[in-house]
Amino acid sequence: MALIISDEQLETIEIPAEVQQKALQKAKEGYVMILLEAGEITSSRAGKILGVSRLDVIEMMKKWDISIFDDSQNLEELAQEVDRAELMLE
Repeated sequence: MALIISDEQLETIEIPAEVQQKALQKAKEGYVMILLEAGEITSSRAGKILGVSRLDVIEMMKKWDISIFDDSQNLEELAQEVDRAELMLE
C-alpha cells in the first residue's frame, strides 16, 4: 500500500513547528550522511554542519551503515596513517 501526497496537498497540511524542525533536522542529517559516504566531506566537517561532535557523527555513520574507514586506501596507505596517528599520540 502506497500513500501518495502531491506538493499542493503537502502545502496545505498544518504541521506543528516542532515537527517541522525535527523533519528538517532529519533531512539535513540524511543529506550530510550522503555527502560523507560519497567522500565529499569529512566526518569533522559533517559534525560542524550538524552542530555535533565528531564522535556523534561516527555514531550516526553506524546508524546509516557508513564505514568509518576509507575503503579506497590500500593496506600500505592505511599502515602509514596508523603510524602517523601513533606519532601524534606520543
